[in-house]
Amino acid sequence: MSAAEQDTDLPAITALLGQYFDGLHRADTALLNQIFDDDARLYAPEVRRSKQQWLELVANRPVPAALGHAFAYQVLSVECLGGQALAKVSCPLLGRHYIDYLSLLKEQGQWRIVAKLYADNPFINTH
Repeated sequence: MSAAEQDTDLPAITALLGQYFDGLHRADTALLNQIFDDDARLYAPEVRRSKQQWLELVANRPVPAALGHAFAYQVLSVECLGGQALAKVSCPLLGRHYIDYLSLLKEQGQWRIVAKLYADNPFINTH
């Protein structure tokens, strides 16, 4: 992938990450379902989930937007190379502060999240 191609992909990746943040904040499982690959897996220390298991948890947890929580998600970094990308994002959510590593692939012209690793940020105490 040339530098010019990477420059054109960064806005698309950033837009996808914005959708991810919006989906988390509003517990919009339809939106999250669209941006995650059907075979996506989610990992945390001692936790393994399918996309469907995770979406069910999101659908049944409190909704940050409805609780009036601040929309304070941030993209910390994005690396992109040849139709694959890795994003590190900050997700303050429901009294916790997660750092997510999202693996993305571009297939058939569309970026999708294919894996999510997440854990509490050990450097921020929100409890």
